[in-house]
Amino acid sequence: MSKFKEIFMHKQEILSKRPEKARAEVHAESRLVDAFRSHVKTRGFEVIVDQPANMGSTDQGPRPSEYVLAALAACHEVTYRLYADAMEIDLQEVAVSVTGVSDAKGFFGLDADTPAGFSEINGTVSLTSNATQEEIERLRQAVNRHCPVLDDLRKPVPVNLQVQRVEKTPA
Repeated sequence: MSKFKEIFMHKQEILSKRPEKARAEVHAESRLVDAFRSHVKTRGFEVIVDQPANMGSTDQGPRPSEYVLAALAACHEVTYRLYADAMEIDLQEVAVSVTGVSDAKGFFGLDADTPAGFSEINGTVSLTSNATQEEIERLRQAVNRHCPVLDDLRKPVPVNLQVQRVEKTPA
């Protein structure tokens, strides 16, 4: 039994017996530090999110929308790996390439009908495998049903961001 199938089955067993353990919360904190450059902390990691120089920033990291695409690609890869092993479908390698299409008129408020974010995301999942086409299709369906980031992007997620005013004390 593969390590990932073992993990998969162990997690299923735990969650079946203790459903209250299924709820997970992830947290991120971000602070704008220079121009449009933000430092984001999550768990023990810090990442830089930035805008390109043509937006007047320092181009020291990917844009937020590029992180969305990176999250989708990486999450898809993880889900393919996990489900291939769980379903005992041969999968030697997986790579995902995604491209998001957006229209800047939405972000800059030039057209109320134009979304500020992506209007579409297209991509390719490349699998190195000796599995049959039927097995690959079963795997694809399982991944598309269980990939968390794909799920987040496909359905509306309630978002509640409250604004709090912090007064800066004079130096």
